[in-house]
Amino acid sequence: MTAITVTVLGATGLTGGKVVDGLLARDEVASVVMPVRRAADRQHPKLMQWEVDFDRLDDHADLFKTDVIVCCLGTTIRKAGSQQTFRKVDYGYPLKAAELGRSQGARAFVLMSAIASSSSSTVFYNRVKGELEDSVSSLGYPFLSIYRPSLLLGDRKEHRTAEALGMKAMPLINRALFGPLEKYRGIEADTVARAMVNEVCGLSLTSDGEDAVRIHEYPDIVALAE
Repeated sequence: MTAITVTVLGATGLTGGKVVDGLLARDEVASVVMPVRRAADRQHPKLMQWEVDFDRLDDHADLFKTDVIVCCLGTTIRKAGSQQTFRKVDYGYPLKAAELGRSQGARAFVLMSAIASSSSSTVFYNRVKGELEDSVSSLGYPFLSIYRPSLLLGDRKEHRTAEALGMKAMPLINRALFGPLEKYRGIEADTVARAMVNEVCGLSLTSDGEDAVRIHEYPDIVALAE
């Protein structure tokens, strides 16, 4: 089987960095393209890192001429400073990347979204995530995979007070969430990354069948990671 090429967005974040590590370790992957705002201190024979202006992604269309695009871009409204900036980072950049990938021949898009995302939600964060899902779904990728984790657990480079408190309480909360509520369990970023890597490396990109959209929540993500 021919090894695949993958572009990873959000590669310096909690989950995206682990996705890059996982992809580089797999024989199924020939190369990983990593567009970043600022160069990260990491090197690997299969890694191609590029500093880009995310407001001018059209100038870097060739970076999306790969088999698969994995998007783990995301911020918080507090860090973004405004709803407008949050929407640009969590909706505008991922959608532009998806559009460029589709125009460059990418056959699969793997999107990090969030639990309870819905374009009809009254919660701004969930609504933006849902609108992105809808917009990317309309592009006609042969394969689209949407991940909807709840609270992501792991060591972040920046401190997020609310999430830090949530992580401390999550082991107790998780034990109380089962059945239909299981999807709201907190999940390790490493688990999400392993699931994404396993799915990407298991894709059949030679099929010309109907568009496939998969949505993964807690139980599916855990199963894919194993």
